[in-house]
Formats: sequence, structure tokens, C-alpha cells
Amino acid sequence: MNLKSIIFSFMTATMSLSALGEASQNPFLEPYKTPHGAVPFDKIKTEHYLPAFKEGMRQQDKEIAAIVNNPQAPTFQNSIEALEHSGRLLDRVSHVFYNLHSADTNDEMEKIAKELSPLLTEHANNISLNEKLFARIKTVYDQREHLTLTPEQRTLLQNTYDHFADNGANLNETDKATYRELTKQLSAASLQFEHNALKEVNDYSLLITDRSQLQGVSPDFLEAAAEKAKQKGETGWILDLSAPSYVPAMKFLDNRDIRQKLYMAFTTKGTHGDANDNRETARNIVNLRLKIANLLGYKTYADDVLRHRMAENSANVYKLLNELLTAYKPEAEKEYNAVQTYANEHGATFAIQPWDWSYYSEKLKAEKYAFNEDALRPYFELDKVINGVFGLATKLYGIEFRPAKNIPVYNSEVKAFEVFDKDGKYLALLYTDFYPRAGKRAGAWMTEFKGQWMDGKINSRPQISLVMNFTRPTASKPALLTYDEVHTFLHEFGHSLHGMLANTRYASLSGTSVYRDFVELPSQFMENYGTEKAFLDQFAVNYQTGEKIPAELIKRLKASENYNIGYLCVRQLNFGFLDMAWHTLDQPFTGNVMTFEQQATQNTNILPVVDNTCISTSFSHIFSGGYAAGYYSYKWAEVLEADAFSVFKKQGIFDPATAGSFRSNILSKGGTEAPMILYKRFRGQEPTIDALLEANGIKE
Repeated sequence: MNLKSIIFSFMTATMSLSALGEASQNPFLEPYKTPHGAVPFDKIKTEHYLPAFKEGMRQQDKEIAAIVNNPQAPTFQNSIEALEHSGRLLDRVSHVFYNLHSADTNDEMEKIAKELSPLLTEHANNISLNEKLFARIKTVYDQREHLTLTPEQRTLLQNTYDHFADNGANLNETDKATYRELTKQLSAASLQFEHNALKEVNDYSLLITDRSQLQGVSPDFLEAAAEKAKQKGETGWILDLSAPSYVPAMKFLDNRDIRQKLYMAFTTKGTHGDANDNRETARNIVNLRLKIANLLGYKTYADDVLRHRMAENSANVYKLLNELLTAYKPEAEKEYNAVQTYANEHGATFAIQPWDWSYYSEKLKAEKYAFNEDALRPYFELDKVINGVFGLATKLYGIEFRPAKNIPVYNSEVKAFEVFDKDGKYLALLYTDFYPRAGKRAGAWMTEFKGQWMDGKINSRPQISLVMNFTRPTASKPALLTYDEVHTFLHEFGHSLHGMLANTRYASLSGTSVYRDFVELPSQFMENYGTEKAFLDQFAVNYQTGEKIPAELIKRLKASENYNIGYLCVRQLNFGFLDMAWHTLDQPFTGNVMTFEQQATQNTNILPVVDNTCISTSFSHIFSGGYAAGYYSYKWAEVLEADAFSVFKKQGIFDPATAGSFRSNILSKGGTEAPMILYKRFRGQEPTIDALLEANGIKE
């Protein structure tokens, strides 16, 4: 059983007669007849999912029964490893369904997801609350000091025991029944939260029919907005809440009223008292998590979660957040005053509001550094950026990306690549999905259709997916990315390297299956290359002239790298404090969500607080995305990545020996050992906050 999630396991299995009878019609129920065992998206239909899920659960139930009824004494192999290897069909269909549920969903899939939620929760509970199964696990666990196990096997044993204990195995029968009901409710509530958040983004559009109201934005922006209007049968320009529309509008649109409308739409998602309102859903999720934590013997949900994080407890999280707040808030306040002064000098007669911040900040940045991010876009044609980012991995690790032939994809916009190691061996499949569309949730993420694991001498290689919401090409121009989008690409590609370079025995310890506050190290590490001339010179050329990005422009980009760094850090701390406030509650929450949020974040406010706005009601990271009591992880990992990149800066940013050490000690090891042990093998010491402060210009 892959402890990443009981629901996500991998196909082996002997099929039942009924399954064999359906195999010719349901592609999940037979081996994939595709290169590298790629998912046959061209053969999968919506009606295949539910039967495949049910067969996957049935098969895993049979596998669990075989473990429980084994007449031999419990051993690591016949209990722990056998459990790890169970449920492979269920894992197979789960990875496809839930990845497409995020990247390419439709109404029918939404219905299936709701139907599956209680079934999968019940199935997971049937395993984690199986007394006989836990008795076998505990027998092996109690013998752990006398067993000859590798470090990876010891980690698997510890994780397996902890997983059962954390999911109610030690509860009495009454409490187990309560646990089952609470987890069912939590699963359904989390699904509802994500559904509502996606609907809020998809349902909003602002039609502008007067061109004079769109002064300040680029011709590319206007062309894309006009195309959206055309697709909806309208004449004019449509602005919406997707990142390629919202972010440039807030930075460059001169019309303050429209910026305010967009800002209010963006920051009131899930608060309108309609079917998509997430206030009660957020309350419900927080209270269900608290009840579950209390049932398991913990005072707060954070107390439960943080036992399996590098931070270990909420005191250490708050220590980091407060240290960073002390270091960065004075700088953030200076930055706010500088932008306010600039705005006043350029005709503003008002105090800067949140919908003014990006606009005037961008203008001050352009004046201060003779730099405007739009000046970079002609040098960031998507295809060239892809070549540059892939080429960076080639320089660092020797791996090669080749466009894949005969690999099915789930949408015509998706591309597949075969990845080969420096010795020519097949390493992974990589899917890229770059553009926003209906049915795709907002943001950017890395995921997998299949993880990496070893079965005997066979090293089963991963199938990784990169999903973005980047600026689309227009009728007259290719996709030209903003610098922020290039930055995002590097970040998510760092996650994908963590998946593609995985080389562990067990799926549940492979790739990104690491502590939440360690998982962002590889991704944030890659962001450092975004302002390095030696990297940009590899690919950043003008899409019309072929001219390399000018050295002076890179110099100005580099000089502006820490522009408003105080504000940006405090903004992240705002999210971190809010997350911790929700998940350190020790009493059920019945109050006003907006009031609670304002109180939780008051020490991190730099901009004025606007009435009736709310982050929590669309904060999918913590309410449906796995970062509950963990949003601090971004800053925790930032300390790690700044410390790690300082080694590269010293040895050379493409130094093969340093990259080889990072690969062998961090990227390939997954969660096979404690993160700090892995990090110290690479670095030789524990990280300090100093490298981050120096990189951000806070400390000399």
C-alpha cells in the first residue's frame, strides 16, 4: 500500500473472472499496450472510471485478506512489504481520475468524484482500522530493534506503523465508528470546497466594450482578452480571474475602477451567499479536523500533523514565522511608504489600496531599475523557455528530453516527452499542459500518473505531469510568457525533477513523497536560475529577431530581484499565520470567518484591510490541497534552498559535482530517510537563515 494515500496504489494483480470479462472494454483492467506502459488516454471513457475503482477496491480487499490470513508469523516481507505492494489497480485508476479531475474535468467527472468520496474513504478506513492487520504490523514494529533492515526499510516500517496509529488503529470500537464518520464528512467537505473555488473562478468574467478603459495593458493582453470575448460570442474584451488575465491587469491597467472590481471579485470568492459560498464549508472542515485530532489524542490539528514534519511542532513553526516577520516587516513598511510616495508624486490623492499596489509598484520598479517586466516577454517564447528549462536539467544532471511518439495524451494541448538519463537509459515520461481552459483549476502544479518503485530487479520508472495556466498564443503571436510565468515553470519543474530522478525501492517513499516542509526545496531551488545570465543566455532570444536577451536587461532584472522583497515575504507570512491560526484552534469554531481571518493576520498587514474580503474561502492549499498546518513550508524550504544554492554559487551554478551530490543525496532519495539527514549529506551541516537574509539583501 502506497502510504502517500491509501487510495493511490499500483496494478499487478490477478484479475477476477468478472474483471477479465470486462477487460476488453475497460482499459484500466488490462496491461496498457503502449510505449513505457503510458496511460491510454485515447481509450479511456468516463464510464470506465467507476467500475475500475470498484474492481480496484475489491482487489485490494482480497490482497489485505491474504495478508491477514497468512498462517506464517508476521515478518517485514509478508506484512509490511505485502501491504506496500497492495492496491496497485486502485492506484492506477486513482492517479488518472484525480489528475484529470484537476486538469481536465467535466460535469460527469464531478458527479463521479462525489459518488467516489464516501466509497474511497470507507475503503481506506476498512484498511487502517483493520485490527488483525494492525496486529501484524505492530508485531513487526515491536521487533524493529532486532531486525536487519536497510534505512529505507526502517523508514517504511515506521511510516506504516505511524500511518495506522494516526488513522485510528489504536481507538476502541466506538471511537473507530466515530472516526469513520468524521473522515467521510471531511472528504466530502474538502471536495465541495475545491468545487466551489473552481466555480467561482470559472463563473466570473468582466466584459469591457470601451477600448479607452483598457489603457496601460499590452497589445498581447488586449488580443487575448478580445479572443476570450469572441469565444463567448461577445464583442469587446473579457477580463477574468485566471492568472494570465488577472495579474497583468492589476499591474498595468490604468483604470483604477476596473482594477478595484477585479480585486474585489478575486478576494471575495466563496463569500456571496450562493451555492459556491465556502464560509460554512471552511468552518466545517476546520471543526472536522479538530474533532479527528482530538479523537486521536491531540489538542489541535497542528499538533497531529506537525509530528511528521521537519518543524516537529507549532512552537517551531511560529519561531520561524516570527523570526522572519521581525527581519522583513520593517523592510516591507519602507517599501509601502516608497510606493505611496511615488503614487502621490504622480498624481494620486489617496492612500494606496490593495488594487493600487501592483500598479504603482510596477511603475516605481520600472523607474527605479529602468525595467518593465513586459520588456522581457519577447524573449520568453514558450517553446524557447521549454528548451531552456529542459536544457538546464541536461547541464546539471545530463538527462535528455525527446518529444514522444505514439504516446496518448488527455487533451490536444498536452505534449509528452521521453526522458533519458546520461547513460542513455529510459528515465521517465513527462507530460506538459500549459494553458488555462474550462475544466482546469487555477494555479500550477506537478503530479504523477505513475510513481517510481522497484520490483525485484525491475526499476519501474515514473510518469510525471506539469500543469500550468500560462499566457496563450494569439492569432498573431506565439505564447510569450511573463517573467513570473518563467519563474513558475522553474518551480514546478523542480518538483518534476524530484519525481523523474526518483530511485527508491518503495512507491510510498519515492519522489515527492517527503515531508511537506521538505518537498518545496527542489522546486524553490530551481527558481534561483531565473535571474542568472548564464542560464538565460541559453534560450532567451527575441522571438522576432533572434537577438539574445540584452545583458543590460538581465542586469536590470537581477538588480530588481529583491524589489519589494520585504512585502513579498510578509505576504507569505500572512498566509502562514492564517493557516496556523485555523489549525491551532483547540475549540470548535462557530464565529465569523472574515473576522477570524482579520484577527489572525493583523500583525502581517502592510496594505489596508478591505471590508468583506477574505482569503480563507478560496484558500485551496489549506482547505483542500494538502497544506493544512503546512503553508509555512514555503518559507521553511526557502531557508533550505537559499542555503543549498549558496553552495552552487560558490562552486559554479552548473557545477556537475555539486549537482551530482544534490541529485544523489536529495532528488533521488525521496522520503527514504529523515530530511535533515539527507540535507546534511549534501551540505555537510544544517542550514541557517543567514543565506536567505543575504540573498534577499536584508543582511550584508
